[in-house]
Parts: sequence; C-alpha cells; structure tokens
Amino acid sequence: MAAGDLLAILDLLERAGVAVWIDGGWGVDALLGEKTREHDDLDLVVELAHVPSLIAALTAGGYELVAGSPPTSFVLVDAVGRQIDVHPVACDEEGGGVYRMEDGRDWIYPAAGFAGRGLVGGRTVRCLTPEVQVLVHDGYELGDKDYRELRLLHERFGVALPAAVREQALATGESK
Repeated sequence: MAAGDLLAILDLLERAGVAVWIDGGWGVDALLGEKTREHDDLDLVVELAHVPSLIAALTAGGYELVAGSPPTSFVLVDAVGRQIDVHPVACDEEGGGVYRMEDGRDWIYPAAGFAGRGLVGGRTVRCLTPEVQVLVHDGYELGDKDYRELRLLHERFGVALPAAVREQALATGESK
C-alpha cells in the first residue's frame, strides 16, 4: 500500500461523505510525517453508522469484502492485492468509539484519540493520536516493526510506554 494508494482511498471515501481515521502502521507514519517502512495494508477506523457507505464506495472503487463483517472488523482487497482493514466503532456518550472485537468484548477508543492529525504525501490526514496508537498495540503479540513504531512514537511525542514494552522498543533499531 503506497502513499498515493492511501490518498486515493481517502479521496474516494471523502466523496462518499465517509470520515475515517488512519490507524496502524500508516497511522504511525502519518503522525511522524514520513513513511518509515513498507505497508502491506491500510488500517482504518470508521463510525459503524458509515460502514454501508464505506463498503459501497470501496466496492465501486474495485475492492471486495474478503473477510469479517460488521459490526466487528472486516477486510477489503482489490484486484492488485491492496488490503484495507476496517475497524468500525459505535460512538458512546463521551465521544469515544466502542469497537466490538471478534471475541464479543468491547474495546473503547478514548474520545481524545480521534483528534490526531498527521501528514501523508504532504497532505493532512485524520489519524489516531500517538497515545491511542500506543493503546491499540496492546492485546496482541508484538513484532519488531511494532516495537520500532512504539519507540518512534515515544521518541517523537514523549508517549509513555509500559516498562516491558519500553525495554523491547528501545532495544530495536537505534536505541537511545
């Protein structure tokens, strides 16, 4: 997934009236304002109410739903293999996003997390804040790229990392 592909997807969704927030590796790179690694997918957070419009727009743009289904996460892929992982959220009274995980539990994106802004290809985009990017890295086994992203967020934004994660994150790449 190249930066131009990401921006084309955002344009397609904007024309359909669908607001999204970039999450995952591209979300970290947007916050940093530069591409720091190759990306095999694009993670998006979207309000559950906008999922039908998102699916319709992406289907019209050549994407096909290949895994999962709302209200949990789902995946769309185009003929070239570009993958979009969608994480739908229902807004709660405080402005947070309630994400229904596949195991039936709810995970809450804090309302402040939706205030993130970053740059992709020189263009300002919505993304999750550095603090929430750290939170979403919890709950699954992290790989080297995850530890590297956490280290970069910590170094650039001073985001606090759990001690065990901080030690591993600082051990990857150029440690400080």
